[in-house]
Amino acid sequence: MATPGERNAPITLSEADILKRGLEAFAELGYEGASVRVLARRLGVSHNFINVRFGSKGKFWRAVVDAAMTSLRDDLVWAADKSLPDDQLLRGIVFELFRHASKVPEVNRIIADESARESDRLDYINVLYIQPFFTVLEPILRRLMVARQMPDAPLEVVFAAINGSALALTHDPLVRRLGISSTPGRSERAELMARLLLDGLLPRTTGAAV
Repeated sequence: MATPGERNAPITLSEADILKRGLEAFAELGYEGASVRVLARRLGVSHNFINVRFGSKGKFWRAVVDAAMTSLRDDLVWAADKSLPDDQLLRGIVFELFRHASKVPEVNRIIADESARESDRLDYINVLYIQPFFTVLEPILRRLMVARQMPDAPLEVVFAAINGSALALTHDPLVRRLGISSTPGRSERAELMARLLLDGLLPRTTGAAV
């Protein structure tokens, strides 16, 4: 039986709150671990709320991903659409990616989890969010390599270096256990990691302003 709090939750929770709690649950538990019953408990709603409101757990997951990743995709595409030298474009893109990763680490946890296996969810993330980002990033990387402004390396390696470094910002529990963290917070660590990465990718333009 639903508790009074569960009955009231659909009214008291805003759409943004529902999607935010869903994001936190999927990031922590993964898609398979976040059953409809567990999600309902996290949201404080009756067990049939998700199916009634969104149609299914899968559709709820897509709504959560859309809410969390649309602005990131648009910001990254916008960062690449400027009349700037390619090295400055790449710097802007990387810093924007790392800023988002530090602000909403749940997105990267979902990407990391879904990227490890074949699924329609990975297809969804790739088509709507990863591929548009890579489409604007690829020509910038190619031009930089041709101009010998960055090391000539396979694009998948460069993409893995950029994206993988951003995903590493979700590893706070591991960093704490290593006992070596000297940065005051995730945002500061994100900026330092972005600079370190860019100094390796663009050694001939190290120190350029963002």
